[in-house]
Amino acid sequence: MRTKAWIPVLLLIMVLGAVMNSALWITISAMLLTIMGVTSWWRDHALDGIVYNRRWHYRRSFPGETSPVRIEIENNKLLPVSWLRVIDPWPLAVAPDDSSALAPSHIRDMSYLTHLFSLRWYEKTRRDYILLFQKRGVYQVGPAHLSSGDLFGMYDTSTDLEKVEYLTVFPEMLPLHEIKLEAQNPFGDRASRRRIFDDPNRPVGVREYHPEDGFRKVHWPATARTGTLQVKVYQPVSSQVMMVCLNSATMTRYWEGVIPDMLEQLVKVATTIVYQGMQAGYSVGLISNSCLAHSDQPFNVAPGRSPRQLAHLLETLAGVTAFTSAPFESFLLKAMPRVPYGSTLVLVTALCGPELQETLVRLRRYRLHTTLISLAEETPPDIPGVRAVHLPYRWNQPEDEREGRSR
Repeated sequence: MRTKAWIPVLLLIMVLGAVMNSALWITISAMLLTIMGVTSWWRDHALDGIVYNRRWHYRRSFPGETSPVRIEIENNKLLPVSWLRVIDPWPLAVAPDDSSALAPSHIRDMSYLTHLFSLRWYEKTRRDYILLFQKRGVYQVGPAHLSSGDLFGMYDTSTDLEKVEYLTVFPEMLPLHEIKLEAQNPFGDRASRRRIFDDPNRPVGVREYHPEDGFRKVHWPATARTGTLQVKVYQPVSSQVMMVCLNSATMTRYWEGVIPDMLEQLVKVATTIVYQGMQAGYSVGLISNSCLAHSDQPFNVAPGRSPRQLAHLLETLAGVTAFTSAPFESFLLKAMPRVPYGSTLVLVTALCGPELQETLVRLRRYRLHTTLISLAEETPPDIPGVRAVHLPYRWNQPEDEREGRSR
């Protein structure tokens, strides 16, 4: 029977005690009603002023590294908390190295970091753990579930904190020699860093037509308005831009599933290319037909050379999932208008079918420097103007038996 159901019974006993002039019945029923009232009020305010925080030393790391974290719980009120249970959902890939602190979960690759506290008024306590970062990804920690109650255990209450935090495990990087790229020009021939070209994405005005100008630069509205041929003037750009294009699909048809080891190898190769490009002085960007973790949209990281660009690229690659938003070929054609003109394209893919070959031929008309890195077992065909690197990844064989060759 529920505790509140005893209230009418106790009131009836108190009335009968008054009628029968029984002080014992009146005293017992009054005491029980008082206790029930106090415990009910205690239950309603038990979680008031409770502050639960996770104090991170690092939220981002590479696989195999460790980082400390401190769990703090504080009772900011005069009312003491006789018992407080905290259940914090925690991914196993970034869990504390002390497995005894974790409770099993019904969700795959998840666990619960559980605590049981007893806090006096305005008391603060803490727990320290060492996190072990194990697998690439972006992982959600929380929301924590808090439950408490009165001193006698008659009532309890619970709530879910809205605070959700994320931990990022960066992908691993491969040695450059494993990708079979040339040491001097790993991404193909490139122009001098002093050479200046025009960026068609940055028009700054018009001028009169010169014989050396191509008709693609003609500004037809200005020509019609002035009666003489006018051409567009673009802002000159001297920085070298590299756009890494990652195909996260590992099977020809999406309903056939995904090869997790192949996807991880694709991400490792893309991560190595991104890092080497930044070291070589490129403004590096990243696009992919993959959906990021905790998102349903493909991503497009604009090229840049800011101090945070590399960290931003690594965070993005950490969140790459097996869910693709569109076939890689159609995604490339739609994404090219947003890629700066003159960029060096580096395509990383595990599939190199006829559709992709046709797309590369079409892109070759506008992109002079293109490198294709294929992890497929079959050797990619010769495409004029496209530098191909073949790194066959045989996912069903031991790693030391996998071979790689470049052309």
